[in-house]
Amino acid sequence: MDPKLHTFLTLCQTMNYRMAAERLHLSQPAVTKQIQALEQSLQTKLFTYDGHTLHKTEKCLLLERYAISQQYQFEELQLAISDKKRLKLRIGATKTIGDYVLIDSIKEYLRDPSHEISLVVDNTKHLLQMLDENQLDFAVIEGTFSKTKYDSYLLRMEPFVGICAKNSPLSGKQVTIEDLLKETIIVREEGSGTRRIFEERLIAAGYELSDFNREISISSFVSIKALVGSGIGISFMYQSVVTNESDIGTFTLDGITEPHAFHVVYTRNTNARNYAEQFLGKHTEYALKSQKEPKGE
Repeated sequence: MDPKLHTFLTLCQTMNYRMAAERLHLSQPAVTKQIQALEQSLQTKLFTYDGHTLHKTEKCLLLERYAISQQYQFEELQLAISDKKRLKLRIGATKTIGDYVLIDSIKEYLRDPSHEISLVVDNTKHLLQMLDENQLDFAVIEGTFSKTKYDSYLLRMEPFVGICAKNSPLSGKQVTIEDLLKETIIVREEGSGTRRIFEERLIAAGYELSDFNREISISSFVSIKALVGSGIGISFMYQSVVTNESDIGTFTLDGITEPHAFHVVYTRNTNARNYAEQFLGKHTEYALKSQKEPKGE
């Protein structure tokens, strides 16, 4: 891969010349010189300053997508030239999917003793950043993402439900938002796809988290379920997370508790989809044969 493109991608990640230079073990003038050479060869401006803040131009975003693809494909070329296969898949998954959906695929893939995986379970924001930095082959996420920046396909639709204590008056009911505002709402951390989906649907209905009696933010599904089961508050999450939880009940809420898409996301113009389909196996076959992505996703 062209060293100037590698420097360019590092600057795109750090958005700071000094930090990019430190990461690359180069001097700051050397980084500046490479970026200037790249701009000159392309005859376009890639970065601009607003005061002391560095910004990407539209042409920069275009080049970034191209360079990320080139970086991934260059690794594939190196493997092909050395007659090697990528046996260790680098997979990312959001917490819902990594903890509750992928286990069967992991078991099946690892039945082959030559197969290895590295699984990172994190929120959507961090996983997309890892894709940009070529640290993952693909990610399976429930959060929103740029469909112009990444390639993707629908894995499956998953029910999104409200949860409460089993003995709560809300359990098993169809409720309104007004019925819930007196409750403590327990949500995931900032950057979580589950939280973002809930907040977007809440705002679309004309409400915010601050409208609830109390808001608690917790990154652990185990802790959220324990608090909900003990009657401390309510939450919203995917059905697969609360299946077989004896102390938790569910409720529905128009406009909020509707099925949502799980997507497989990967770098554009690469063959990463082949690895995803190989790993996901029956999940992928089910998605391809049985489901269509809803409009507007």
